[in-house]
Amino acid sequence: MSDLNNDLRLAIDTGKVSFGYRSLVRSINANTAKAVVLATKGKKEIVDDVTHVCGIADIRIIKFNGNGLELGAACGKPHSVNGLAILEPGNSNILNEKYE
Repeated sequence: MSDLNNDLRLAIDTGKVSFGYRSLVRSINANTAKAVVLATKGKKEIVDDVTHVCGIADIRIIKFNGNGLELGAACGKPHSVNGLAILEPGNSNILNEKYE
């Protein structure tokens, strides 16, 4: 098992990601998102909506066990991040790993 925080930082540093709810949904609708990382303790409306849209688009959801502030800190951002789309994984194995 790989560490989600390390793979997330590697994807952010070497790949291409899209932060924020609006950008995340745009990436899903444009079919450019390969996976979605979602804070499970985030706003219930956002979690439910993104889960629904990802289910329809058949996009993998990687659940981050924490809130938006914790996910933001894991991403190296000084603000809350409820979700992000992985557009290109870069050097990370985030698309192939299984996380609990």
